[in-house]
Amino acid sequence: MNVHTRRFVEDDTEAVVALWEACGLTRPWNDPRADIARKLSVQPELFRVAVFRESVVGSIMAGYDGHRGWLYYLATDPEHRGRGIATQLVREAEEGLRDLGCPKAQLMVRSDNPAVLDFYERLGYEPSKVSTLGKRLIID
Repeated sequence: MNVHTRRFVEDDTEAVVALWEACGLTRPWNDPRADIARKLSVQPELFRVAVFRESVVGSIMAGYDGHRGWLYYLATDPEHRGRGIATQLVREAEEGLRDLGCPKAQLMVRSDNPAVLDFYERLGYEPSKVSTLGKRLIID
């Protein structure tokens, strides 16, 4: 399979939103287009897509705040899973973070998604005994 990865471009927006919806990553209270626009204003080079025959089949967003790196929106089209696309995207995000001097990458996985937890553990990520708290500062 000839999949290549590249930096996200704005023309990818609708395909990426459709991918996230197909993968169950979107939530009614969180506007994915707003998330994309925000990402494009901060470290856009850390937003990557995987492409097969001109179709977006994978995505990952990463960010570095000067202390820790974070991975978000890892998605692989359900029809293309098991082919190493997600692993490649994670490795590229890690490399981009490392290039910025980031010492550690972290991520959040919904607790009702054990398959994804297993995937990340195979890539060397370990569960942390922390609670994640959040507060909306902007209502989309």
